[in-house]
Amino acid sequence: MTESETACSESISQYNPIISIPVDLKYNLVCTGCGGVYFDDSLKCPSDNALLRTNYRNKKLFLKNAPGMGKYHDWLPVHEIITSDSGTVTYKSTELASELGLKNLYIGFNGYWPERGAFIKTCSFKELEAFPTLHKFRNLDTSLVLASAGNTARAFAHVSALTGVKVYIVIPASGVTRMWLPEEPTDSINLIQMGQNCDYTDSIHLAERISALPGMHAEGGARNVARRDGMGTVMLDASVFMKRMPDHYFQAIGSGTGGIAAWEASLRLLEDGRFGMRLPELHLSQNLPFAPMLNAWKAGRREIIKDIDMPEPKKLIHEMYADILSNREPPYSVVGGVYDALCSTNGSMHGISNNEAKTAQQLFESVEGIDIFPPAAVAVASLIHAVENGKVEADEHILLNITGGGVKRIEQDYQLYKIEPTAHAENANVSLSEIV
Repeated sequence: MTESETACSESISQYNPIISIPVDLKYNLVCTGCGGVYFDDSLKCPSDNALLRTNYRNKKLFLKNAPGMGKYHDWLPVHEIITSDSGTVTYKSTELASELGLKNLYIGFNGYWPERGAFIKTCSFKELEAFPTLHKFRNLDTSLVLASAGNTARAFAHVSALTGVKVYIVIPASGVTRMWLPEEPTDSINLIQMGQNCDYTDSIHLAERISALPGMHAEGGARNVARRDGMGTVMLDASVFMKRMPDHYFQAIGSGTGGIAAWEASLRLLEDGRFGMRLPELHLSQNLPFAPMLNAWKAGRREIIKDIDMPEPKKLIHEMYADILSNREPPYSVVGGVYDALCSTNGSMHGISNNEAKTAQQLFESVEGIDIFPPAAVAVASLIHAVENGKVEADEHILLNITGGGVKRIEQDYQLYKIEPTAHAENANVSLSEIV
């Protein structure tokens, strides 16, 4: 038994408890720590620091006659059906599968690839988070505040432009090149660019300060169930397509929220009973040299020790190929977070070098015929690792989450507009009156 497996023996798998929901409600929230139940859209349990999880009235998943992610309305914490064509497209791979000697490799493509029926116009699965989150804010007289390394910012800006919901988005300077839209930016988008020495975590700290101002509302990050359940539709789409849950799920992570989302969606599918009786094994990957969750997991620890697991973090982040996969304060240790997701699914963590990611990116693009983002390339490389190390069998059902791609393809169909910052902040401690 490995150190991680030994530590996991003390971790409790968090299944949704059987809790009655009033007949006029679609869902409630349940604390994965103390079991407390909440009937409003809280971000945090007042009794502990554990994540809240959505508990839906409908335990069986029945698809709606809607495009994109809207078909999974039963398990999204919104009351009106999302009608955008944004959503995951699952298909069975032949070319990459043949290269790797796999018989049942399925790809969850999240990006723009109209020939495959994929219409995520910001080319990232972060759009799956943005639609349900901003859907909840459409009729509220408040501004949503969030931090991003780039892809989340672009997704929320896009949905803000479509819905008119006012957003304040804080990004590090490294994320500016990712700030484009397939439509002209609107006045509802307020982009705050941080100084050159700031990273994603600095952006989070500044966003927290802004969200405390009157008229502002924190988006919530990993604590936002709308974000997690939106990303969970990747697992739902694949399981509906395959008519079963996969045996293995591969995704690259920065915060790990997408991994948590895949686990929670799998728990609901397990409870449904029609998609299998075994949770998919999570294979989550980080881009070396910045890999705090990988380091803590390999050491068999729930806690991340900063000096050991991420020494000189900003230096390491600067050396990453997929620098967007960087979060110095990920939801790894929290109850209901990444550590528990890995334990519950008998999962694995993979460390991927820059060269491995680049080689995997070239392979995927050459055989599958679509460009992908560096984080997706990290996931492809982790699948190659797993095949080479015998962690997956040739006939097992495997889901590879391509979290972003199709930028070169969308440039053929749309004019892309740059989002200009409305304010600059040298660090997280600047006077808020200067930027808001």
